[in-house]
Formats: sequence, structure tokens, C-alpha cells
Amino acid sequence: MSAGQVVRGRDFTAQRAWGALDIANLDGTTVRLHWTDQPYIWHVNDGQEVFVVLDGEVEMRYRDAGEECRVRLGVGDIFYAGIGCEHVAHPKGAARILVIEKEGSV
Repeated sequence: MSAGQVVRGRDFTAQRAWGALDIANLDGTTVRLHWTDQPYIWHVNDGQEVFVVLDGEVEMRYRDAGEECRVRLGVGDIFYAGIGCEHVAHPKGAARILVIEKEGSV
């Protein structure tokens, strides 16, 4: 992306679930806009992740001390996955999500 560009998050749609628009790479940390209408997979990132719901609703599932937890995220809600946090996102219909994470992470 070029300097000074505006991204209209609500207008972004990908060809496939979890398709992404690369917005920035901040010295090895990526900022990407994702569109999806399907769940992701259970995973653990290579580092920390910040997950921001920009449009739609997402049920975030994560494991804490071996127990599965679920939280519903709406527009403006943020989920932080620390190092070693196993999690999976389940959108409720179409959703647009800003994800900030280490470059090349799952």
C-alpha cells in the first residue's frame, strides 16, 4: 500500500474465506484485513496476535488451562492471543477482521 492510503474495511471482500489485504509490515509485524464467512482452524501463533472485529460478529474460542472458553466479539471488540494461546475464530455470517501478528504466523 502507498503512504496516506485509506482502507474502507466494510467494502473489502476476498475471493475465499480468510482472504486478506496486506495493509502494513511494521518491522516483521503484519497488519492485515481479513474477510471471512467460515471458521478458521485451531492454532497457536508464533508470537502475539491482536484480533479486531471491524464488521460482523465472531465467536472466539480459546483454551485456558486446558478448558475451552468462548466469547462473542462484535464491532470494535479486540481479542488478544498471547504467546502459546490456542484459539479459533468462528464468524457468525460474514465478518471483517483486522489481524496484527508476527509475519508468517499461522
